[in-house]
Amino acid sequence: MGKMNVNLCGIELDNPVIPASGTFGFGYEFAELYDINCLGTFSFKGTTKDSRFGNPTPRIAECPNGMINAVGLQNPGVEKVISEELPKLFKVFDKKVMANVSGFAVEDYAYTVERLDSVDQIGWFEVNVSCPNVHGGGMSFGTNPEAAAEVTRAVRKVTNKPIIIKLSPNVTDIVSIAKACEEAGADGISLINTLLGMRIDLRTKKPVIANKMGGFSGPAIFPVAVRMVYQVANAVNIPVVGMGGVSSAEDVIEMMLAGATAVEVGAANLVNPYACRDIINDLPRVMAKYGIENLSDIIGAVK
Repeated sequence: MGKMNVNLCGIELDNPVIPASGTFGFGYEFAELYDINCLGTFSFKGTTKDSRFGNPTPRIAECPNGMINAVGLQNPGVEKVISEELPKLFKVFDKKVMANVSGFAVEDYAYTVERLDSVDQIGWFEVNVSCPNVHGGGMSFGTNPEAAAEVTRAVRKVTNKPIIIKLSPNVTDIVSIAKACEEAGADGISLINTLLGMRIDLRTKKPVIANKMGGFSGPAIFPVAVRMVYQVANAVNIPVVGMGGVSSAEDVIEMMLAGATAVEVGAANLVNPYACRDIINDLPRVMAKYGIENLSDIIGAVK
């Protein structure tokens, strides 16, 4: 069997497969279905300084080869995440976990990261400057290099743990934003978050979701994600975590060839809760099929 381990910002992963934030809850829910310690790690539900109900319903719209969501970062707030959610996770997961953090002001990001920094089992911070379906924050930081860098610098001041900035694809030049984050102290870049999409109900002649627009994800966006991962990985000197429409072991290999050190799986978890486990189990077969002995060797092999 080939070697599947990779090193993400100084922390070793048994394999590169990571469930994406917002599609895997706080992990313990999936632990009722299978042993989640088979995962490389996972990025837990996006956490903000204060609790959020999220956007009004309906929040989901189906699409060919994908879906649109406008959940709006619903979460109990950082204090309850620390006191209630993470203790339940740590009973069933013995690896370092990735904390996904979002905010509506630079100070919000710094506060939330600082509060979570003392949690020993958190290995990385995935700082989300790319959520397309919240107002007054989220994607507004991720569409401007200076704003993304400002968030990065603020978070860098309050933690020594690896910071991975999650970028939005809803921009004309994602490379300049990635480079600005690297210069501001980021240890890694993750991309892509969802594309901005919309569906209209032909009977009511109104948007399907209450927020009108939301994040489009699923297999349809995979080629866009591969292209952006390739562009960013060839422009920065820090690891890239690739995501966007990943649903198979072959997709993981393709993302890594494009330059991803690790690969997140998002919408596929909502279709099949065993998706990440199945992808991990299938990786040895796909590696053998394509003559890959060590996954680390193929990172960024396409030039």
